[in-house]
Amino acid sequence: MFEKIRNLKNKKGFTLVELIVVLVILAILAALLIPALTGYIDKANKEKVIAETRMIVMAVQTEASTYYGTEGSTGAIAAGTIADKAGTANSAEKTMYDEIVKLAEVKGLTGTPTASFQAEVGTNGAVTSVSYENGTYTCVYTASSSTYKVEKPATAPADYAGTVVVK
Repeated sequence: MFEKIRNLKNKKGFTLVELIVVLVILAILAALLIPALTGYIDKANKEKVIAETRMIVMAVQTEASTYYGTEGSTGAIAAGTIADKAGTANSAEKTMYDEIVKLAEVKGLTGTPTASFQAEVGTNGAVTSVSYENGTYTCVYTASSSTYKVEKPATAPADYAGTVVVK
């Protein structure tokens, strides 16, 4: 009898019970981590939308300042659509849109657009607001309060066009 016990002690390896206990502990840890990780992923996606909106704001401000510097406050920009990715805008407006997209370097706006933005520029050449939608989130920048507000839209945008509106 003692010989069998000594033989069991000399055996190397884990028992089935020990393996099951380890697996149960790992399953409990995974169950605790998954909800926490999804929260971090969602927060990271919101931060990404804010960063993309900031890039668009800077690009619109650059183009608006360039236009304001060359055309002045009495330039040809009127209230309404400045650029339309669908191709209905005139060549100057299309060039402005393309420059904004190139400066912003937002992947959703290049190639086949999966995102859209709308920007408002005052007659003094300053950006007053920008709304950016990437298909998942909408981020609205308001210059008067310098805030970025992120929310999930109720529906996805029907078409992906960029517009710049001047007040």
